[in-house]
Amino acid sequence: MIATQFRLTPIHRLAQGGRWRVEAMRSYATDQLLWFTRGQGRITVGGVTRGYGAHNAVFIPANTMHSFDMTAQVFGTALYFPKDNGLVLPDAAHHLRIRDAHAQSELTVLLETLQRESEGTLPARDRLMLHTAGLISVWLERQRALNEDSLASTDAARRLVRTYSALVETNYHSGMSVSDYADRLGVTPTHLTRVCKSTCGSTASDYLTDRKIAEARRLLADTNRPVKDIAADVGFGSAAYFTRMFQNRTGAAPVAFRRSEPQ
Repeated sequence: MIATQFRLTPIHRLAQGGRWRVEAMRSYATDQLLWFTRGQGRITVGGVTRGYGAHNAVFIPANTMHSFDMTAQVFGTALYFPKDNGLVLPDAAHHLRIRDAHAQSELTVLLETLQRESEGTLPARDRLMLHTAGLISVWLERQRALNEDSLASTDAARRLVRTYSALVETNYHSGMSVSDYADRLGVTPTHLTRVCKSTCGSTASDYLTDRKIAEARRLLADTNRPVKDIAADVGFGSAAYFTRMFQNRTGAAPVAFRRSEPQ
């Protein structure tokens, strides 16, 4: 049943196997909600970077590029929704700073209920999980109406970078250059780089490369695919160039990085 597919993970455990797993640009095939209860840092969602702190709720739709700073002081819960869950969830990313203590407690209790039921065997477990997730979706809708949304701005720069981010997520493995993306977006590479710098602090080229390197790290750590095949998988035409770029970005050659990862 679909309810059993809800997955909750303490945020500090997301960095098990290396902080790069949360600090590198990545996306997931399902919607997720990050509920930060302690700590602070920077989070980038869909090309927009903002600070996060305690009692921040960040909803990230499926296939949306994101990353965030991770330190030992950061705590909270990550909720991953199953596909085709029938819930009314946002189509866009949202970053909500929840100041009302009752609203903070409400979400924490709902997440704790989901976690407890996911680990239990009581009758009607699946139904309760699905209804609890439905209450979380209502909580999100209400808090979006009541709180400032750091990602809600519709100015031209953010719209452009969000579109660029979505294109990168779909095509980063294709070998397309920044000029190719700029052509697709109807702007110059210089303008695209300028707006990327203003919204997330990275150039358009760095943003694209970071996504490629993040996926390469995942493939190196989690599969046995040869380095030359991984280079092709993430859109590098030359394995030698991929190796140089990977080492420049991570401080280790691909083979050395793979050897350093826990098996």
